[in-house]
This record gives sequence, structure tokens and C-alpha cells, in this order.
Amino acid sequence: MKQALFEARHAEEWTRIERWLVGAKPPKPSGSRALGRAQNRPAAECADPPHPQAPPLSAVDYPAAYRRLCQQLALAERRSYSLALIERLRRLVERGHLQMYRPPRARWRWILDFFAREFPQRVRALRGPMLASALLFFGPLIACFVLLQYQPEWVSLVLPADQRATMESMYDPAAAHTQLGRDSGSDVQMFGHYVLNNVSIGFRTFALGLIAGIGSVLVLVFNGVMIGTVAGHLTAIGYGDPFWRFVAGHSAPELLAIVLTGGAGLQLGLALLAPGRRTRLQAFKQAGISGARIALGAFAMLVFAAFVEAFWSSIGWLPATVKYTVGIAMWLLFIAWLLLAGRGRGAVDAH
Repeated sequence: MKQALFEARHAEEWTRIERWLVGAKPPKPSGSRALGRAQNRPAAECADPPHPQAPPLSAVDYPAAYRRLCQQLALAERRSYSLALIERLRRLVERGHLQMYRPPRARWRWILDFFAREFPQRVRALRGPMLASALLFFGPLIACFVLLQYQPEWVSLVLPADQRATMESMYDPAAAHTQLGRDSGSDVQMFGHYVLNNVSIGFRTFALGLIAGIGSVLVLVFNGVMIGTVAGHLTAIGYGDPFWRFVAGHSAPELLAIVLTGGAGLQLGLALLAPGRRTRLQAFKQAGISGARIALGAFAMLVFAAFVEAFWSSIGWLPATVKYTVGIAMWLLFIAWLLLAGRGRGAVDAH
């Protein structure tokens, strides 16, 4: 095969690998000088201008692409292609080797980097599905809450009488509440209950995105309607003070985590419906891996919300000012983290 045909056949994949390695930023080697020179070489010297039709390479596809690159270098050397081409492929293989076989980071470093950089970056990379998820969840929640302030009798359409009676007994201002939000159970017992309940909701919200995204839509709307109805009903009948003091502390991590799992589920459904230039299987695989990492971070938020709910929100003797101050601080901190954390650092592959 002539060199021109060889380059034309493989140039697009080389460009994809180069672009991926620039974003991956492999660590500086401590061994070979040649590797050091290749690692420290400016990106503009190592990489061609981005190919206008080259789809981005994902972390999932990189190992197979790297193996093909090694085979192509061997072919170029065997066929005595130009020194410039062989040198380019060698540099690319060396840089790729550093990325493939670098020592694994300590687990605590990975966890810290995940929550400080990767997780919020992945959330922001899916801003479209995340915004849609927020509208599907908070829209019905706010609508139901406002509606019940003017039409309180409509609560019977969502909550049966026995369920309303249970809620009212838990948040009756006339009752002596030593623990808000529950009638019995220790903090540890309730922590386990809240973890199971919260994580199961988050898992369903994400996993049901497999049904072309429709499952995630239904779960988001249903939970928005239920939470808005409970909050609206208790506020309308004058039981709002115990209820809002209870939910203020853990509402931010819990509600935001539901929105994040919903956004990941919607992206999963979108990959099945509109895979773009990728095959449907490839798009689904990439969306599933990215969504699973977002779901992992959201599950950690749900566990944290369960901890706050069990050990802080349930305290009945704390004044409302303290509870609301902590609740507002939680919302500000979590929103700032999701919007600002990881900016200016190496971006993750969102595909």
C-alpha cells in the first residue's frame, strides 16, 4: 500500500487519538528522555488541526484505538514509509502508552477528584437533559403546591384519606414533637430506611430512562406531584411550620439528586432515540457509562441527604431560624458546587 493511501485511510483516527490525549493530559514520565520529549512537546506540534468530521474518541474506545495505532506504526516501519510519518506515529504511541499504563491513583485521590472535578463537569456537560429534568420535576411540584393554596380540596385527587391522616399526625403543630417527620424509630434505624428509600427512587429515575426516556419522565413528574401535594396540603391546613423545619436541611441534596438521576436517564433515552452519527449500540453504551457515573455521584448525595434527614432534620427543639439558615446554606453550597467546581481544569469526556 502506498503511503498516501495509508495516511488517508488512518489520518482521521490519528487525529481523534491526538485530540483525546490532549484532553487526557497523561502524567510526565520519569524514565526515557524520548518519552519525556514527546510528553512535553506542545500540543500544536503533536496534533493536526481537528478533523471537521472526526467524532470525539471516548475513554471506552481508546484501548482498541491504541492497539490499532501500534499495529499501524509497525506497518509503517516495515514498509519504510517516510521518517516524518514514522516519527509522528512513534510520538503518538509513546504518549498513548503513558496514558494506558500510568500507575493507578490512590483510591482516596480518585474519590476526591471525582467529586471535586469529574462529577460536576459531567453534570454541566449534560445541561440540556438536566434542565429538562429540573422542569419535569420542579414544574409539577410548584404547580401542585400553589394550586392547593387556593383549592385545598383537590388534595384528595392525589392523596387518599388514610395517607393524609398519617401526614397530618406527623406534623401536627399541637403535638409535642421531640422528633420531626416520624412517629417512632431511632436515628440509626431511620437513616437506613431513608437510604433505602432515597437510593431506590434515584435508581428508578435513572434506570427507567431505558424505556426511551419515558420512564424517567414519568418518575420525575410523579415525584414532583407527590412532594408538591404533600407540601401544599400541610401548608394550606396550617401544619407548615413543623414540615418546613423538617425538610429544610436535607431538601437540597435530595431533590437535586433526583433531578440529576433524571437528567442521566433522559440522556440514556436520547441516545437510543437519536444516536447521531454513532451506532445505536455505541451511543447507548457511552450514555450508559456517563450516566452511571452521574448516578453514582447522585447516590452519594442521596446517602448524605438520608444522614441529614435522620440525625439533623428530625430534631424538634431547634428553632425555625436555625433550620432555615442551614437549609438555605445547603442549597447555595450544592448549587455552587454543581455550577462552579472543576472549572479551569481538564474536562472529562462527556460521551
